[in-house]
Order: sequence, then C-alpha cells, then structure tokens
Amino acid sequence: MHPNACGRVIDSCLCLVLPENMEPCSCDTFVALPPATVGNRVIFGKNSDRPDDEVQEVLYVPSKNHEPGGKLECTYIEIEQVENTYAVILSRPSWLWGAEMGANEHGVCIGNEAVWGREEVGDEEALLGMDLLRLGLERADTAEKALHVIVDLLERYGQGGNCMEDRGSFTYHNSFLIADRKEAWILETAGKYWAAEKVEETRNISNNLSITTKIDLEHPGMREYARNRGWWDGKKEFNFAAVYSYDNTARLITSGGRYCEGYKQLKKHKGNITVETMMTILRDKGSGINMQGGFMTTGSMASILPQDCSLPCVHLFTGTPDPDRSIFKPFIFVPDIVQLLKTTSPTFGPDDPVKKTPRFQTKPDRRHELYIQHEIVMDIMDTSQQKERDILEKMKALEKEKLELMESILQNKNYDASKFADLFTNTVEEEINSYK
Repeated sequence: MHPNACGRVIDSCLCLVLPENMEPCSCDTFVALPPATVGNRVIFGKNSDRPDDEVQEVLYVPSKNHEPGGKLECTYIEIEQVENTYAVILSRPSWLWGAEMGANEHGVCIGNEAVWGREEVGDEEALLGMDLLRLGLERADTAEKALHVIVDLLERYGQGGNCMEDRGSFTYHNSFLIADRKEAWILETAGKYWAAEKVEETRNISNNLSITTKIDLEHPGMREYARNRGWWDGKKEFNFAAVYSYDNTARLITSGGRYCEGYKQLKKHKGNITVETMMTILRDKGSGINMQGGFMTTGSMASILPQDCSLPCVHLFTGTPDPDRSIFKPFIFVPDIVQLLKTTSPTFGPDDPVKKTPRFQTKPDRRHELYIQHEIVMDIMDTSQQKERDILEKMKALEKEKLELMESILQNKNYDASKFADLFTNTVEEEINSYK
C-alpha cells in the first residue's frame, strides 16, 4: 500500500492534487515485465492526451554520425550534439522537436507525463520534457542509460517553455517511464530535482508524482533542498510524492482516477499481460484512460520487447486520435526503412510560427495524410451506427492480421528483415483503403 501526497492510502495507488486554477490534462503510460507478461516479454504502452485539435505524427529518424562540437536545435533552445545518435521511431505533436513517446533501435521505449508540485514551474524556455524524451532515445542503448542522459541534460539545461501550440502559457514538470528488454524505470522530476524507481513487474504513471519511499536513484541534493524549504523535517521516512506534491488537498481531479484505474487493470491481468491486453487498456474510455473532450487521446503506442535479443522489438502506433477508433500499426527496426510519408506532417522551416518571436501568433495546418483521411472517416462513422460498425470491423480485421503476422515473426528467429522495411508504410496505406 502506498500513501499518497496527502498521507492517505487510496486503493493502493496515488491520487493527484493540483492547484485550484489548473486545468486538467492527462496522459497514461504503462509497463509490465515478466512474470506479469506472457512469453517472456516486456510490454509497454502509452496514450498521449493533448488538445483535441493538435496533430500527432509518427516519424522515423535514422541513426546518424555528427561532426564533433556540433549543435542541435531542440524545440526552443540549442544544445551540444553528440557524435552518434541512434535510430528512433517517434509519436509527437507535430509542432515541436521532441516526442510524447517513442522507441529506439536498441529496444528502449520512453513515455512522459506532465506533473506539478510544490516546486515552481517557470516560463523560461529550456528543454521540454518531450525534448528530453527524444534525447534519451537518441543517446542511450539501455533504459538506465536513458535515465542518466535525461537527468544530466536536466541539470545542464533545465526544463521549461510553453508545452502547447498556443499564445497562452502552459508549463509543467515531467515524469518518465523508461523501459528496455530487461528492465524499466520511473523517473519523476521537480525542477532540476528528481527521484527514480526501478520497476517490479507492473507499473503505471499519470499526471501525479507516484514515487513514494522506494527510491533507487535520486538527485544528490533532493532531500536537503526539501528540508531547507520546510517540506520535510529530515526525520520522517522520506516520501518523494508526499514531500514534493502540493499540500493543498482541496481539489482531486481526474488524473488520480486514471492512475488508480490503470493500476487496477495491470494488477487484474498480472501473469497474462500481452500487447493485446495493453491495447485494450489504452482503449478504455470508461476509466478515462482513453480520454475524450477538449483534451483527448491524440496518439497511442504499444510495444513488445522480447527478452531474447535474437528477436525483434515490435512497436505499434496509431498516429490518429482515439485508439478505440484507430488501428495500431506495427513498426520493426530493420535496414533501409521506407520513410513514413503519410504520417509525417508538413514542415514550414523558418516561417513556422513556433520559430518566430513572439511565438504562436498563427497556427498552420499540420495534418498529415493519414490524419486527414481518418478525420473524414470519423465524420462518416458519426452519421450512422451501421457505417461505424462496418468500418470498425474492417479496421479491426486489418489490425488482427498485422498482430498475427508480428506473432509469427516473434516465434521465428530466422525472419527475413528485408521484408519489413515498408511494414508501417504499407499498413498505413491498407488502413486508408479500409476506410472506403
């Protein structure tokens, strides 16, 4: 049983406390490790819940060698580039550099969440949490290394800046769920301070600090800082969520419910969790995990990470809103990947309103081809229950076919990698055809 930030135990999971003027927003990230899973696999999943008019693209970036001493332009600031970056597959809001979720060629997966607490969130532009996520994927070949990449960059450059494509200011700290074939970590931050917990079997995160007394790694000054601020007396057992969360208990919002529901679902299926289980959790509207409304699930990801390194990791992305009415499409890292043109948004170069100051004075049309076609078919489905059933039946049949293909690959170490360079691209094309 884990006490929450208010010191109460609520159904073995934490409830989020936010200030009264904070608008709700959300995401949920999940991981399950053997023996909670079937087939000696790590299963990862995330819903990215963002403004309902924001386009999320699925983008492949190949590995690359860079000139020593080079610079890298992230969403708002420039940082030092490393000499080698790994290939990554990203699901990201199309206006920024970083990503809400993704994976790299070594089987590292990361999802991030917005979190708030007693430590003030500044408006100064720095690295977004989504930038830190992509940097962790590009620069680390294990989950623990990715954690260290993120905290080192956090210490050096800080986190901050507007997290929405809007003239208003929306800022937050970040938490991360980082997984690979062997293990998973939770990393939660408050400004430059942080705590990390190594996962045992199943874990989920939402928009609340959730690390309590099991702290496996931490910022060296985290406890002393909390004591100096009067948040911790230096005597009680140190509870990161209780110390760094808000002490205003007047308002508990929906994120706590989602966290608890996700916790329950992972425990309910413990020992039998598959990628299909994860996709079902991500599609659950009743719990709020599949969020609807002004903030909604605009993209989803599920991954299969076999512990046998001779087998490929399989990453599935929707690239469209509402996973209950979208197809999870598979991607495997193989040589000569065909570029994902129909899930890649248009670019605007130096004319992009994100690059100009003041920022966000206009909002261009960032819809990619799959998003456009999905938007059209959603409108059709809304006109008739029969049309909705017919279209969803075709979509689910395609998804099932691809999942069966992936399972056959995971049962066969001698699969022909050359056949899967266009796997995701072809599935997107088949999805668009299934709408007709």
